[in-house]
Amino acid sequence: MPIRCTEEGRTLTAEVSGELDHHAARAVMEELDRQIDLTLPRTLVLDLNGLAFTDSSGIAVLLRAQRRMGQIRGTMRVVHTPDQAGKVFQAAGLERMIRFE
Repeated sequence: MPIRCTEEGRTLTAEVSGELDHHAARAVMEELDRQIDLTLPRTLVLDLNGLAFTDSSGIAVLLRAQRRMGQIRGTMRVVHTPDQAGKVFQAAGLERMIRFE
């Protein structure tokens, strides 16, 4: 599961691509935690443009990232959510907790 992180100002952008299933979720969570600890961003932008598939593991990744950003008093938003992932996240009610654009 490739994840590419870039920082500009106090914004950390994490581009997630490929499949986000239970095999890849742990690596994505660990890399997000590492990048957040390293950069201490004010805003985390999760760019899902390259995401081909996700299951409930993607829900866990988003919730963990949201919780981690809350711990450092930052915000998170999710951009470019593919249709398949959007359906999974909507079914879980994530739009009530996480900002999707």
